[in-house]
Amino acid sequence: MNKVLVILALFINSLCFSQRIIETKTKYVNPEFETETKNAKALVTDLMKEKSIPGLSITVASKNKILWSEGFGLADLENKTPIKLNSKFRIGSISKSLTSIALGKLIEKGKINLSDTVQKLVPYFPKKKYQITIQELASHTSGIRNYNYKNGEYFSNVHYNTIKESIDIFKEDSLLFEPKTKYGYSTYGYVLLSAAIEEVAGQNFLDYMQNNVFEPMGMYSTVPDLNDKIIDNRVQFYQLRDGTIINASYIDNSNKWAGGGFLSSSLDLAKMSQHLLRKDIINKRTIELLWTPTQLADGERTNYCLGWRRDVTESGNIYIHHGGSSVGGRSFLLIYPKDEIIVSITCNLFTRFNESLALEIAEKFKK
Repeated sequence: MNKVLVILALFINSLCFSQRIIETKTKYVNPEFETETKNAKALVTDLMKEKSIPGLSITVASKNKILWSEGFGLADLENKTPIKLNSKFRIGSISKSLTSIALGKLIEKGKINLSDTVQKLVPYFPKKKYQITIQELASHTSGIRNYNYKNGEYFSNVHYNTIKESIDIFKEDSLLFEPKTKYGYSTYGYVLLSAAIEEVAGQNFLDYMQNNVFEPMGMYSTVPDLNDKIIDNRVQFYQLRDGTIINASYIDNSNKWAGGGFLSSSLDLAKMSQHLLRKDIINKRTIELLWTPTQLADGERTNYCLGWRRDVTESGNIYIHHGGSSVGGRSFLLIYPKDEIIVSITCNLFTRFNESLALEIAEKFKK
């Protein structure tokens, strides 16, 4: 029996080693999908030309295999550094999807319930007119406000040492509406959610994410976007000004780790999605909970679940997705649960593209 365990451990280690080797490359194509890859590549190059994107990475995967992963263009225009499969991009609000997995793990362990109130779990958050539950935070129905763009909160360059410090930004503000009566997208709601995760886990939020989410899923290229830390393969960030590519404004993401502060690669996002399809990190019941649309008090349903969106194609195919826009980055993640197809895209330009591209690519890889 011990010999079997040793052989199994060596096999797993060899798979992990092979995965790490792949990540240092700029391209990987599964031989079974060369035609599909060629056709999808044309869509990607057209997008980069249309949007003037300096560098982009895309990964297409099934439940158990990487079908195609490739880096296009440059991670750093000044130094002519190419995009690799382990290039780290700002993923913006896909950080919320990562946070939802942390929430799911705590739910499974019985450490947190969706009906728990913030006032119960985060004692330093002031009482409001209404109680706010964990479910309302995760589904954007809490009434907690989002960034104030006019006073520069989205482009904040202030460093916050703790989540508790970052909550000072909005903790004294009144709720925008009674919880669960409306949908109101709020990254700050996820900041408050991460405070609850910290309190329940008894561990710093970033440490919890590393130890309980990233490491178990082999997400070697997913880290917080810490400005004062040397981070291997972090891309440079760009924006457009009058049609010209310039360096993106300096920002500090410590005001929003859980809602928009992580770096990742398209390959890591695909690996995370594979684990969800395999149901080996969190179980089927929890995944269904995270992927169930939210119902408001009046019975209306939104397309937002808990850290994910759920929609249906014209042909009736359900897809789970989330996008992320950030200063110097845009990302998109798509999962077809029935067909077990994943598409993840990351780029280093503050631009716009939506699920239509990912859906078109996913359709090409369906068997």
